[in-house]
This record gives sequence, structure tokens and C-alpha cells, in this order.
Amino acid sequence: MTPPQRRRRQPRQEPPPPPAKEGVAKAPERLYVVAGPDGERADLDLVTLIVARADPPPSATPEQSATLRLCAAPLSVAELSAYLNLPFSVVTVLLTEMLTAELVQARAPIVRQALPDRSILEAVMHGLQRL
Repeated sequence: MTPPQRRRRQPRQEPPPPPAKEGVAKAPERLYVVAGPDGERADLDLVTLIVARADPPPSATPEQSATLRLCAAPLSVAELSAYLNLPFSVVTVLLTEMLTAELVQARAPIVRQALPDRSILEAVMHGLQRL
């Protein structure tokens, strides 16, 4: 039995990228239109919960309408950013406009204690030792 022969690798020629289709890639101009010229931002972080307070008005932009439909149940700003396929900074500007128009409500996330009380841990430990 003869061992397999090694072949010299030829450098690959990468095929040219396909021409960009309109509307597929997020253009910076589109993000500017969504965010608006002022670009004011409320103090929101990734885990702030957003809840819709009203139905989308007829004058709402498509992004605002989608946000209001998604926020029927509380969603974090990070989830909204992912669902809308928009950068976090653009979503915060969009939410700031909606907060001033009182279309949505921002809720601080529920903060849990970092560590449970030591007495509870000792009681659990003693209970397990008795078993």
C-alpha cells in the first residue's frame, strides 16, 4: 500500500461579491432618518423594560408602530434592538421620542439581592445535614 501523495495547494481566487441589493443593508442615511436630526437620548440601558401605553397613532413611523406592537408585554431595550434590527443608539433615540409623546413607559429592571441572607443559608445547610 502506497501512502497518499500530497498536492500543492493553489491560491484561491475569491469570487467578486454580489452587487448590493437596495434595502438589504442598513444605510447610514436610513438610520439618520429613524433617529432624527437632534438625536436626543433618555437615560436608558440595555435592561430597561419598555411597555406600550397606547396603540400606534396613524401618524406613527413604521419603527414606532412595530415598537408599540412588540411592547404589548414588557421587553428590554436590548430585545427591542434585536427584534427591530436597529443599533442600540438608534433605538434609544426612537424610545426617547416615544417617551416624550407618552406612547411607551420605561420601567427599571427588578434588582435582586446579590447574596441571600447568611442566616437562611445556615438554616438550609443545617436542614440538609439532618437528612
